[in-house]
Amino acid sequence: MKLSKKDIKHIANLARLELTEKELEKYGSQLSAILGYIDQLREVDTIGVEPTAQVTGLTNVFNEDKVCVWEKQETKNALEQAPEIENNQVKVKRVLK
Repeated sequence: MKLSKKDIKHIANLARLELTEKELEKYGSQLSAILGYIDQLREVDTIGVEPTAQVTGLTNVFNEDKVCVWEKQETKNALEQAPEIENNQVKVKRVLK
Protein backbone atom coordinates (compact mmCIF):
# COMPACT_ATOMS: atom_id res chain seq x y z
CA MET A 1 0.00 0.00 0.00
CA LYS A 2 1.59 3.26 -1.12
CA LEU A 3 0.86 6.26 1.09
CA SER A 4 0.81 9.77 -0.32
CA LYS A 5 3.02 12.48 1.12
CA LYS A 6 -0.15 14.13 2.44
CA ASP A 7 -1.08 10.92 4.31
CA ILE A 8 2.39 10.65 5.83
CA LYS A 9 2.34 14.29 6.95
CA HIS A 10 -1.06 13.68 8.52
CA ILE A 11 0.18 10.58 10.37
CA ALA A 12 3.28 12.45 11.55
CA ASN A 13 1.07 15.28 12.78
CA LEU A 14 -1.14 12.83 14.70
CA ALA A 15 2.00 11.36 16.29
CA ARG A 16 3.24 14.89 17.09
CA LEU A 17 6.35 14.36 14.95
CA GLU A 18 8.08 17.13 13.07
CA LEU A 19 9.71 15.47 10.08
CA THR A 20 12.01 16.95 7.46
CA GLU A 21 11.34 16.28 3.77
CA LYS A 22 14.06 13.64 3.79
CA GLU A 23 12.51 11.94 6.83
CA LEU A 24 9.06 12.06 5.19
CA GLU A 25 10.44 10.12 2.22
CA LYS A 26 12.35 7.62 4.36
CA TYR A 27 9.64 6.90 6.91
CA GLY A 28 6.90 7.10 4.30
CA SER A 29 8.42 4.30 2.26
CA GLN A 30 8.99 2.23 5.42
CA LEU A 31 5.41 2.72 6.60
CA SER A 32 4.10 1.87 3.13
CA ALA A 33 6.13 -1.36 3.19
CA ILE A 34 4.72 -2.28 6.61
CA LEU A 35 1.17 -1.65 5.43
CA GLY A 36 1.89 -3.72 2.32
CA TYR A 37 2.98 -6.61 4.52
CA ILE A 38 -0.23 -6.30 6.55
CA ASP A 39 -2.20 -6.50 3.29
CA GLN A 40 -0.35 -9.75 2.53
CA LEU A 41 -1.35 -11.15 5.91
CA ARG A 42 -4.99 -10.35 5.20
CA GLU A 43 -4.87 -12.75 2.26
CA VAL A 44 -4.13 -15.75 4.51
CA ASP A 45 -7.08 -18.09 4.99
CA THR A 46 -7.73 -18.17 8.75
CA ILE A 47 -11.12 -19.87 8.70
CA GLY A 48 -11.18 -22.52 11.41
CA VAL A 49 -8.04 -21.20 13.12
CA GLU A 50 -8.52 -20.53 16.82
CA PRO A 51 -7.43 -17.03 17.94
CA THR A 52 -4.42 -17.16 20.26
CA ALA A 53 -2.90 -14.70 22.69
CA GLN A 54 0.34 -16.66 22.97
CA VAL A 55 1.72 -19.89 21.58
CA THR A 56 4.29 -21.00 24.15
CA GLY A 57 1.86 -23.00 26.27
CA LEU A 58 2.78 -21.06 29.40
CA THR A 59 0.03 -20.43 31.90
CA ASN A 60 -0.18 -18.21 34.94
CA VAL A 61 0.48 -19.96 38.21
CA PHE A 62 -1.57 -18.69 41.09
CA ASN A 63 -1.47 -19.87 44.65
CA GLU A 64 -4.79 -20.26 46.36
CA ASP A 65 -5.44 -17.56 48.96
CA LYS A 66 -5.61 -19.09 52.39
CA VAL A 67 -6.84 -17.24 55.46
CA CYS A 68 -4.81 -18.04 58.54
CA VAL A 69 -6.32 -17.04 61.85
CA TRP A 70 -3.64 -16.03 64.36
CA GLU A 71 -3.96 -15.96 68.09
CA LYS A 72 -4.04 -12.48 69.63
CA GLN A 73 -0.52 -12.82 71.02
CA GLU A 74 0.87 -13.84 67.60
CA THR A 75 -0.78 -10.81 65.98
CA LYS A 76 0.54 -8.52 68.71
CA ASN A 77 4.08 -9.89 68.32
CA ALA A 78 4.00 -9.45 64.55
CA LEU A 79 2.67 -5.88 64.73
CA GLU A 80 5.31 -4.93 67.30
CA GLN A 81 7.99 -5.76 64.72
CA ALA A 82 6.48 -3.51 62.03
CA PRO A 83 8.13 -0.11 61.50
CA GLU A 84 4.72 1.59 61.16
CA ILE A 85 1.16 0.57 62.06
CA GLU A 86 -2.17 2.10 61.06
CA ASN A 87 -5.61 0.78 62.09
CA ASN A 88 -4.02 -2.33 63.57
CA GLN A 89 -2.37 -3.14 60.23
CA VAL A 90 1.19 -2.89 58.97
CA LYS A 91 1.56 0.31 56.94
CA VAL A 92 3.87 0.10 53.93
CA LYS A 93 4.91 2.49 51.21
CA ARG A 94 2.76 2.31 48.11
CA VAL A 95 4.12 0.35 45.21
CA LEU A 96 3.37 1.78 41.79
CA LYS A 97 4.68 0.47 38.54
